[in-house]
Amino acid sequence: MNNSTQWLKWAQQLQALSQNGLAYCKNPFDIERFQAIRDIAAEITSSHSETDYATVKNLFDAEAGYATPKIDVRGVVFQDNKVLLVKEMIDGGWTFPGGWVDINESPSEAVEREVWEESGYEVRAVKLLGLYDRNKHGHPAYFFHVYKLFFLCDLIGGEGKTSLETGGAQFYSKENLPPLSTARTTQEEIFRFFEHLSHPEWPTDFD
Repeated sequence: MNNSTQWLKWAQQLQALSQNGLAYCKNPFDIERFQAIRDIAAEITSSHSETDYATVKNLFDAEAGYATPKIDVRGVVFQDNKVLLVKEMIDGGWTFPGGWVDINESPSEAVEREVWEESGYEVRAVKLLGLYDRNKHGHPAYFFHVYKLFFLCDLIGGEGKTSLETGGAQFYSKENLPPLSTARTTQEEIFRFFEHLSHPEWPTDFD
């Protein structure tokens, strides 16, 4: 996808309106109208991205119930003034380890699990550093609206390893960052949390 955001906001709003309407509507004619709105949202998204219409439509069709932002958690783990990053298999870029929060899982449990699964390191979440609206922090466009939660995590044990989703785990200094998976982590976010490391008294960032 390109980095323009206005079309994305329109498409997300249309998709959410259609999803909410389909969640509660009983009138068959209104159901058809909400389905048409959902298809328009898919057309907008497909026309502004590299993803074909059928794929986007299937993604939108699979969403049910009242539409809310999705929750992505990321673990920020420091060691010797370096930060832990993992290499994403899907695009070859590096990112804070993390992913979606599962049902019946708290955000802190989710980030501890994700760091373990993606990096091989055992951690304990100790502070919420930032709660960001993904659309406001320089990430490439994405189909759905996402909130990103960044947790400072203490390193407990383990060792770096690969996983089904990641091709390595290493600690990097602020001055020597690798190419990033900007869909997941941006340089701005990494630099911001290095500042938090120097100022542990700072409160949580939020949008």
